[in-house]
Amino acid sequence: MPLLQLTDKGLYCARGDFYIDPWRSVHKAVITHAHSDHAKAGHQAYLCHHLTKPLLKVRLGNYHFESVAWNEPVYMNGVKVSLHPAGHVIGSSQIRIENNDEVWVVSGDYKTYDDGLSGVYEPVRCHTFITESTFGLPVYQWNNINEQYNDVREWISHNLSQKINSVLFAYSLGKAQRMIHAVADITPNIFVHGSVWTIDQTLREAGVRLPIVKRITKETDKKELQNAVIIAPMSTMDSSWLKQFSPYKTAVCSGWMHIRGQARRNQADAGFAISDHADWNGLLSAIEATGAEKVLVTHGYSSVLSKYLNEKGMEAGVLETNYGDEGDN
Repeated sequence: MPLLQLTDKGLYCARGDFYIDPWRSVHKAVITHAHSDHAKAGHQAYLCHHLTKPLLKVRLGNYHFESVAWNEPVYMNGVKVSLHPAGHVIGSSQIRIENNDEVWVVSGDYKTYDDGLSGVYEPVRCHTFITESTFGLPVYQWNNINEQYNDVREWISHNLSQKINSVLFAYSLGKAQRMIHAVADITPNIFVHGSVWTIDQTLREAGVRLPIVKRITKETDKKELQNAVIIAPMSTMDSSWLKQFSPYKTAVCSGWMHIRGQARRNQADAGFAISDHADWNGLLSAIEATGAEKVLVTHGYSSVLSKYLNEKGMEAGVLETNYGDEGDN
């Protein structure tokens, strides 16, 4: 029996009697990160990284949560489990499982460049590697992160010179914190949607240092909302909520913006290809660094990536899971 097997509830380790990121209610869940496609409510017990724990509490409610540091081993029925930085969002982890000299690693979601906030991705040697493939096509190759951030700052600065507000659409957990961090040096006038504020405050209470932002409420003085940067989730894009910021321009911050014309299809004024996932080269370098004998590819362009790996002489296959896209990537 393999160390991990796919069941109707999710990835299951029978030897340790636990699941990884299960999509149905189970007795013991090890969670890679707090995005809703990986962290579901209803499990009897959860194990995660210290910084993921408060996020799970605020998003899922009152459950039995245990947390560990990265590289801190936990034993479940003799199976050694440890969490390692994934670099996807704050607290995100890869799950390493070891038993009888066999090692598997479940990557969850990850990116291989350091964004200065989400933790630095750590390659973990293993025999079998389960990798995501959200952007698993050769066309997806990110520009240098500093260049990406500079593009955003220049866009905001131009808007400020025209006395136009800048609205950045960014997912409330992960991308929003990155964008706050990236633009704080050009303006102190940053406002956020309530969903972003909740995550921001949760992380602050957990000890994460973030720039000061202001929450947008019904009582917010419209005079304050001048020459401002507003960070909000994609769900607000076509809402009447945006009218209070007029005049404004909008931009989507997502890896999908790498494809020219995507911003126009999203009815935004601009698009910035800033992703919380590995690009094509990042996926290949991460896979190679594991030294894995076998690679299982899940959500995204899994068939394309697995075919490419097989053509390169590596044993690879597609793993059909219920993981998908939460937010804008």
